[in-house]
Amino acid sequence: MAEKKEQLLEMYKTMVRIRTFEKEAIDLFAAGKFPGFVHSYLGEEAIATGVCANLKDSDYICSTHRGHGHLIAKGGKLDLMMAELYGKSTGYCKGKGGSMHIADVDLGILGANGIVGAGMPIATGAAFACKYRKTDNVAIAFFGDGASDRATFHESLNLASIWKLPVVFVCENNGWAISNSQENHQNITDVSDRATAYGIPGVSIDGNDVMAISEAAEEAIKRARKGDGPTLIECKTWRHRGHFEGDPGAYKDPKDQEEWLSDAKDALVRVEKKLIELKYANKADLDKVKADAQTEVDAAVKFAEQSPDPDPSEVLTDVYTV
Repeated sequence: MAEKKEQLLEMYKTMVRIRTFEKEAIDLFAAGKFPGFVHSYLGEEAIATGVCANLKDSDYICSTHRGHGHLIAKGGKLDLMMAELYGKSTGYCKGKGGSMHIADVDLGILGANGIVGAGMPIATGAAFACKYRKTDNVAIAFFGDGASDRATFHESLNLASIWKLPVVFVCENNGWAISNSQENHQNITDVSDRATAYGIPGVSIDGNDVMAISEAAEEAIKRARKGDGPTLIECKTWRHRGHFEGDPGAYKDPKDQEEWLSDAKDALVRVEKKLIELKYANKADLDKVKADAQTEVDAAVKFAEQSPDPDPSEVLTDVYTV
């Protein structure tokens, strides 16, 4: 009981940190505080949290253009992330990566990626390295429903299944490939059905239920560590915002948007209700978690704003060509 309580409380804290960071990033971007694009992870916090709760620092993740949540759930530091969004020299990539290309190899974060579907072959390669080196580490590939239509998805699943690589493919199906609904770009309801073609397990779950996600990820990760190969997990969810900040999301049905943002669907509210229902926490406890997260984010913003811009003389430093 105590273990379950601590697990749920820790996952709640992670989800709150993600949501607080994302809300701040949205406001800062709207105020013109930093350049580039921002793709908000609001609404999908349970997925990164539930999956990464089962990982070690030495495990690997490959993220996407909507990657802030993955990075935070894997242990990324908010001040270095915020500095990167600001384009400052103290950022994870010294201000050269921005929102879509944050990486921290020491934490197993092999990079967010602005190219749709590009993280899957990288995660497959990392999984091959884990097997070749005879470690028990695993790799996670996060991607969206649209990315599952790309060749990188099929090539990665095929190779990973043949070689029984320790990789878990996590599809964050928010129903939209930019502004194209799933029913318009796929002739299937469940992306997980595609696992059948490669002879690997595939499962579809509620992407707003952090405990269900954690349990599915735990099983898949244990399977991968044992050498039994990959799993495809589809998490059905909904992004609260448009594809990117500035996209009004007019293609969404207002009724669907209202339903998914309701307390009954919102992943964070559902955890709060569960914590109170199980008497694991009270409202004051939850308010403190939120206050602590806001304090941390405020400190990250201050750190970023006080950090120096990159020196122009270093424009080619850490940039590689072949």
